[in-house]
Amino acid sequence: MDQIITPLHKSRRKALGMKKKQRVFSILSTAFFSIVGAVVIFPFVTIFFASFRPGQELIRYGLSMKIEISEMTLSNYSYLFTGAHSYFMWFKNSMVLTVLSVALTLFVCYFIAYGLTMYEYRLKNLLFFLVLATMMVPFEILMLPLYKEMIDLRLINTTAGVILPGLCSASTIFFFRQYMTGLPKELLDAGRIDGGTEIGICFKIMLPITKPAFAAMAILCGMGAWNSMLWPLLVYRDASKFTLPIGLNTLLTPYGNNYDLLIAGSCFAILPIFILFLCFQSYFIDGMTAGAVKG
Repeated sequence: MDQIITPLHKSRRKALGMKKKQRVFSILSTAFFSIVGAVVIFPFVTIFFASFRPGQELIRYGLSMKIEISEMTLSNYSYLFTGAHSYFMWFKNSMVLTVLSVALTLFVCYFIAYGLTMYEYRLKNLLFFLVLATMMVPFEILMLPLYKEMIDLRLINTTAGVILPGLCSASTIFFFRQYMTGLPKELLDAGRIDGGTEIGICFKIMLPITKPAFAAMAILCGMGAWNSMLWPLLVYRDASKFTLPIGLNTLLTPYGNNYDLLIAGSCFAILPIFILFLCFQSYFIDGMTAGAVKG
């Protein structure tokens, strides 16, 4: 009888020990990620409260978490939206540029990754290596040749001149390919047996399966296009086509630095990316985790 009870006690002790370890691990991980989350959120909270402070207070004390309700005002936002600024024009230009850039980039990179993953042919691995090799070249090296190419193509001061050089994003192609390597190629054979064309299989069968990858890349590409400043600054020459980062940068002049307007405009500019992430949050997590482990 004792021989039967002893193994049961041992198994129960092991189970209790595992539960204690899991509980301690969950507490430590929760505390760690709470600290990390607080560190990440702290700059956004600081900018948010600073956007309601007068410009003189910002210049005198800088950015801080010192909150005085009596000194907080909406005059920064009021002057930003109603003053002699083109904030809404900058906002609209950035929105149009971001939507077009994200849609075209995802469309082009999906087809490139689809061809590099779903078909077998010679030089397939070499082509993929060349795609990855472009990630090793800094944009500053390509900037002048691209600028000269845009001049030759007469695309300076056009939205096409800003979007076209970034359509074939190597990182986006890589992510799509890594995601697709985990998809069964038997789906292609099943679609062909059912009489589907290659285009039909690509759009009707494979495209719906890659929605998490599309959502993840839409957020990352959207952030890149929304915050892009250097290349649009080189291409655009007309002030009426300036995007939000360029427009906000014009507030800093040798004759006066409008830090109050700059911080208020920057705080308001975060909203589109924040809303985009909230809309695709679940797809974003699925796409990032799947793309990280597949392939």
